[in-house]
Amino acid sequence: MREIDLGAHTIKSHGARVARNHLHDWIILLLLAVIEVVLYVIHPFYRFVGEDMMTDLKYPFKDNTVPIWAVPMYAVLLPIAIFLLCYLRRRDVYDLHHAILGLLYAVLITGVITDAIKNATGRPRPNFFWRCFPDGVPNYGGHWGDVVCHGKDSEVREGHKSFPSGHTSWSFAGLGFLSLYLSGKIKAFDGRGHVAKLCIVLLPLLVASLVGVSRVSDYWHHWQDVFAGGMIGLVVATLCYLQFFPPPHYDDGKIYLHTFHISIKSLD
Repeated sequence: MREIDLGAHTIKSHGARVARNHLHDWIILLLLAVIEVVLYVIHPFYRFVGEDMMTDLKYPFKDNTVPIWAVPMYAVLLPIAIFLLCYLRRRDVYDLHHAILGLLYAVLITGVITDAIKNATGRPRPNFFWRCFPDGVPNYGGHWGDVVCHGKDSEVREGHKSFPSGHTSWSFAGLGFLSLYLSGKIKAFDGRGHVAKLCIVLLPLLVASLVGVSRVSDYWHHWQDVFAGGMIGLVVATLCYLQFFPPPHYDDGKIYLHTFHISIKSLD
């Protein structure tokens, strides 16, 4: 089947119609955003933390190497900027629309899964001791020898959100989706042995991996938190990508006409 003619379906000619045709997808996306906000603000499970458990929870309470506000910048806005550059070259509103929609689904589904597990698990962070006892004076006078924290409520609450790593899961969701997108567009798996293409594809994953490493070196997460977060983000990114695009080794990752012939017919 032939591909959608490039330049025939632009934002001006088909943008509003494409968005309207996927209105239900955008509505569900907004619902996911609301769920994510609720999961982020609700109280996590406070797991029992006894004195003998503090051995691995006394690491320094440091600032984040990668601040929380930077995550959507490189995991969402950067990929969207690259999608727009591809649109300027291809003039294919289907490619742009599905890339943005797929990316947003990847990060929001990942966020919902991550925060739901965080709240249900309530695993203490490696720096939990200093969140709980900022003056260094411990108090294990709670029920069955549980901690009685006298630190800031917000810091203690965040101290129970170690597993899995949100920074890492969001990074692998957004940058993992970008990696798959690029691998299709530059024909990274065309069998011609251009290793430079593979380097381009792996670069976003390297950045996501370094973010995960920073979470351990900053003592905000255990290595298991980072590993689980990376797996969640990468799996969800792959599933969301394959909902809108063929596998990267198929031609150059373009959207085929037979995949959307019903949509095109209804729009035109």
